[in-house]
Amino acid sequence: QVQLVESGGGLVQAGDSLRLSCAASGRTFYAMGWFRQAPGKERVFVSGINWSGRSTDYADSVKGRFTISRDNAKNTVYLQMGALKPEDTAVYYCAARRLITTMTAADYDYWGQGTQVTVSS
Repeated sequence: QVQLVESGGGLVQAGDSLRLSCAASGRTFYAMGWFRQAPGKERVFVSGINWSGRSTDYADSVKGRFTISRDNAKNTVYLQMGALKPEDTAVYYCAARRLITTMTAADYDYWGQGTQVTVSS
C-alpha cells in the first residue's frame, strides 16, 4: 500500500513559479506521475518520473516550464512549475504505479487527494 499527500498549491499570478510536493508513505519503489484536472475536464497527464529518477516524461503543454524530481530518502516527489499560465489552473494530483510511468490515469494504482493551483492573469 502507498499513501500519497500533495502540498504546495495556491493562488499565484501568471508568470510566477510554484513547487508542489507529494509525500509518500509505504513502499517507495514506484514510478510517480503528476496529473491535473480543470473544472469540467478530464484528468490529464502532466509529468512522470521512474523510481530511480533517471527517466522523466512531460506533457507538451508543460515542457520547458515544469520539472519533476524525486528524493527517495525523503519519499517525496516534486513538481517545480515555472512561467505559470492561467490555463495551468487545476487540481493537481500525484499518483503511483509499479515499474514505469505512463500517461494514462487508469494505469495508476494510488492517488493523493489533490492540491489546487490557481493562476490569475
